[in-house]
Amino acid sequence: MDFTAPTFWVSLLQIIWIDLLLSGDNAVVIALACRSLPVKQRKWGILLGAGAAVGLRILFALAVTVLLGIPFLKVVGGLLLFWIAIKLVTDHEGEAHDVAASDSLWKAVRTIAIADAVMSLDNVVAIAAAARGHWELFVFGLVLTIPLIIFGSQLLLNLLTRFPILIWAGAALLGWIAGEMLVGDVMALSYLQHFDPSLVKVDDHGVHPAALPHYLASVTGAVVVLAAGYLLRGRSRGAEAGHGA
Repeated sequence: MDFTAPTFWVSLLQIIWIDLLLSGDNAVVIALACRSLPVKQRKWGILLGAGAAVGLRILFALAVTVLLGIPFLKVVGGLLLFWIAIKLVTDHEGEAHDVAASDSLWKAVRTIAIADAVMSLDNVVAIAAAARGHWELFVFGLVLTIPLIIFGSQLLLNLLTRFPILIWAGAALLGWIAGEMLVGDVMALSYLQHFDPSLVKVDDHGVHPAALPHYLASVTGAVVVLAAGYLLRGRSRGAEAGHGA
């Protein structure tokens, strides 16, 4: 690799920018998952969650082109992300779990790992594309996510504790991403292209949904999560009131 080449520094700056943009999603997931942990375990939850996030990205990097080409993979991932988002927003309203502390920690890490596994597919592709085949840059991009995710998660965790309404905003973000994944699946793109070629766009990185289906699916995903979370929390409160009576 020629460190004096302009393309190297362009790729490096692109990877840093991508990391800044994409690490926010992971920071939201980690902060949401760790908000119910005892204060002493939150740092461990963030550290382990960030480690799981980066580890999963490395695994996906080894077979990303194959994984993204599997039909319905993104559909399954999007549905799983919907479930995670709704569970996070309805999970005891941010109060501590009535389970052992160690169990809560590993539950948080498990939630983080599942969510990041779902979201890492597109993130890894973006970093790999910016690296332009240079694995040194790709590894640098993955390693850079660790401090960004850790510091971002700690900041968001403090904000979620002070402003619980942000939990809903985080869940809506996950719903938005889930909607993007559904419409970005290989089979969904094939259907859109067959139905109306203007609904997809083709560039150097492959086939992607056009603006209309992209934003329509994203907004719908966010609305579905908010509506489902509101209904389920209302039903849960009604059940608790009935038991209390």
